[in-house]
Amino acid sequence: MTTLVTGATGFVGSAIVRRLLAHGEEVRVLVRERSDLRNLDSLRVEKVCGDLRNSQSMELACRGIKNLYHAAADYRLWARDSQEIFNSNIEGTDNVLRAALDAGVTKIVHTSSVCTIKLRSDGIPSAENDIATADDMLGAYKQSKFHAEVRCQQLIALGAPIVIVNPSTPIGPRDVKPTPTGRIIVEAMRGAMPAYVNTGLNFVHVDDVAEGHLLAMEKGRIGERYILGGDDLPLKSLLYMIAEIAGRTPPKIELPRRAIYPLAWAAESASLLTGKEPFVTVNGLRLAKNWMYFSSEKAERELGYRFRPVREAVQDAIEWFSSASPPGVYLSHVAAAS
Repeated sequence: MTTLVTGATGFVGSAIVRRLLAHGEEVRVLVRERSDLRNLDSLRVEKVCGDLRNSQSMELACRGIKNLYHAAADYRLWARDSQEIFNSNIEGTDNVLRAALDAGVTKIVHTSSVCTIKLRSDGIPSAENDIATADDMLGAYKQSKFHAEVRCQQLIALGAPIVIVNPSTPIGPRDVKPTPTGRIIVEAMRGAMPAYVNTGLNFVHVDDVAEGHLLAMEKGRIGERYILGGDDLPLKSLLYMIAEIAGRTPPKIELPRRAIYPLAWAAESASLLTGKEPFVTVNGLRLAKNWMYFSSEKAERELGYRFRPVREAVQDAIEWFSSASPPGVYLSHVAAAS
């Protein structure tokens, strides 16, 4: 039987596909008509063209599948039309889950995010039992992922065989787009980030996240959610690590968030005209006031999940960005940085 992966052209989705193929599984991938297929080059997969927002195309994609990994998402902290994010992440999730259930799928792993978990204020990393509400969600991306997870829980209550995984901040190779974190790595590699804000995140190798998905499919309990994270690290430490590996000067200036808001407002205003995602956003700054640390202890205990040190993830990301040439973002001299 075949396994379907949505979001397979993306960062996390393509890593899941590679792990499945390494385990000898037959893989079908959902791609859009104009998808960038570089992450699927040379991979022996069945490609089905469709759109999450089109329920009929989801019905066709799900025919004859045994398992589903729903990893597709619109991962943007800003969009000229935020409704696009809601349509993909909520309506799209509903369409693919319903189609899979109608097709008699055995099990579903839904890729959520740690952004749906409530952040603690006592310095202890957040865990799965830290329950957030819709009022805790800031911005279209977090709101859409929260409501997509709520939809999963509603279907689980009706008997749907869904396991939810909540990856933290993935780093590693094949970040083609790139993700917001990937953009930070590229700019730091270029020595183009002389300053930083005082915040912290949980960083994890993308391949460890992918393996966590397979473990959730194999061992995850229906109705449960599992954080797939790695090391908690201040942003300053990440930037210093990138600078050391890439042979650049680390940033020396810590900027207060308030000082960057005018730049963020200006960048978003310019993006309304150009349509290009701004490098700094108002919601991104608001999120940065929190130290977004998370514990993967439940996944380690129940799934056997493990993660490698964050330095290995950063090293792999830098090596890939240095050798790859996606259009628009990677400059020719980046390779010389490593």
